[in-house]
Amino acid sequence: MRPVGSKYLLEEPLGRGATGTVYRGRQRETAGAEAAVAGQPGETVAIKVLKEELASDPDVVMRFLRERSVLLRLTHPNIVRTRDLVVEGDLLALVMDLIDGPDLHRYLREYGPFTPIGASLLTAQIADALAASHADGVVHRDLKPANVLLAGNGSDSMTPMLTDFGIARLADSPGLTRTHEFVGTPAYVAPESAEGKPQTSAVDIYGAGILLYELLTGRPPFSGGSALEVLHRHLSEEPVRPGGIPDPLWTVIQSCLRKKPEERPSAENLARALRTVAAGIGAGATPEQATAAMGVAALLAPDPTPATVPGSGGGAGGDADPTQVLPSNASSQSPSYDPNAATSFLPAAGAAGQGGPGSGSEDRTTAMPPVPQQPPQQQDGPHPWETQMRAARDRSEQTQQMGYLDPSEDPLRRRPRREAQRRQQPPPYAQQQAPRRQPEPQPQRYQRPQQPPAAPPPQEPPRQRRERSPNRMRIPGLGCLKGCLFMVIVLVVGSWLTWEFAIPEDWKTNGQNFFEQAWDWTVTVKDWISDLGKAGGGGGN
Repeated sequence: MRPVGSKYLLEEPLGRGATGTVYRGRQRETAGAEAAVAGQPGETVAIKVLKEELASDPDVVMRFLRERSVLLRLTHPNIVRTRDLVVEGDLLALVMDLIDGPDLHRYLREYGPFTPIGASLLTAQIADALAASHADGVVHRDLKPANVLLAGNGSDSMTPMLTDFGIARLADSPGLTRTHEFVGTPAYVAPESAEGKPQTSAVDIYGAGILLYELLTGRPPFSGGSALEVLHRHLSEEPVRPGGIPDPLWTVIQSCLRKKPEERPSAENLARALRTVAAGIGAGATPEQATAAMGVAALLAPDPTPATVPGSGGGAGGDADPTQVLPSNASSQSPSYDPNAATSFLPAAGAAGQGGPGSGSEDRTTAMPPVPQQPPQQQDGPHPWETQMRAARDRSEQTQQMGYLDPSEDPLRRRPRREAQRRQQPPPYAQQQAPRRQPEPQPQRYQRPQQPPAAPPPQEPPRQRRERSPNRMRIPGLGCLKGCLFMVIVLVVGSWLTWEFAIPEDWKTNGQNFFEQAWDWTVTVKDWISDLGKAGGGGGN
């Protein structure tokens, strides 16, 4: 177990996300007054430990401490309650209630899409949680099925619990994000977030529309091979209506997925419209309920005062809050001074005709006095650029003076003609005898026209020499020992087969086998040859 602060212990990891890891934890002792829930020793809790890059960023730590009160007071039956915040060295952790149940993403993968009535009622409860958070000025900015837990262990009475409030705000730090980047998941991000425009609570309504679409179909409306392709489809394409979705429910989805944030309904109106649709599309709906469901578009009124996301360009002063004018008697005891109020521009000091101090007007831009122009200084020598241009011109003229070189005269390309010169030179003995002989003048005779020499007969292409195998066996009779041995073996085997299968038994002598009979024949032939040798030797004597 790993201690977190002095009051909590980490036991085992439950899940890992883009901003941190969720652990099952246990409370060691009762929390102090700084925690929203004191708790009891031994009580099981969920502890989300943020990533090290978030914990090491000073801006994230300041956001963490500044929004402590906002996260602790955010309570609703459909919001996972934040019990305590822990800051210890390089560790930032949120202590929350432990929900024993799967998240909505896992539930969809295991059990498939919801019915239209079930999807409407579940999304209506999520809209209730969004309405409560928007009333406190908190925008979730990362609404997706993975951030919705189902309390009730998967039974029929499941309660959706929205979690990870404020995590997107903490992750949106100048040290971790850059201009024109968004915080969230590409499949659920709103078009204004993808373009880097000011963000309001309408981004959560867009996420609720995508979540409702996924509850009905099992997949988000926009997908692609890369995050850039998904963002492009959010900006330029409209969702395709799948089959089986009732008309009133599709009207709600289209209203949530408007490209312009000011055209989307508020979270409170969305929850009311979804409950009206769920009551009017059922089998036991009355005619009044069905008529109210068909006119659901009248309930989807836009939010006149949406909650803005600080730091996203949605304030009046741009990315930063306006500057507040400090009164002349500003002090901590002055009731008119509010250190937490938004600041505005400083007054123009001493500007005549622009209002007195504290009027909040800006200083005018003062023009700089004209600078007297000085005559250009004359240089004695030429400008360095002129010298460089002259040198380049001289090199160009030298290059142009060289003429075109014939490739045949190029010594690098010309082939040597030693063989041709050697053939044309007369032999040495002819050069010695040429001065001694003087040819006699001969009369001119008629010479037949010389016929061009006949073309040489076409030469046959050289035959390719066959490569002989090093282990080639020659036939018998050509002096090959291997062939002889092979023939001997063939004769022996053939004779044995003939003796065993071709010769009748009555021809065989005394029942001898082939090898015994062959040995007898060999001895007989040997004796006969010996007798011939003895007879020839005796006749010579």
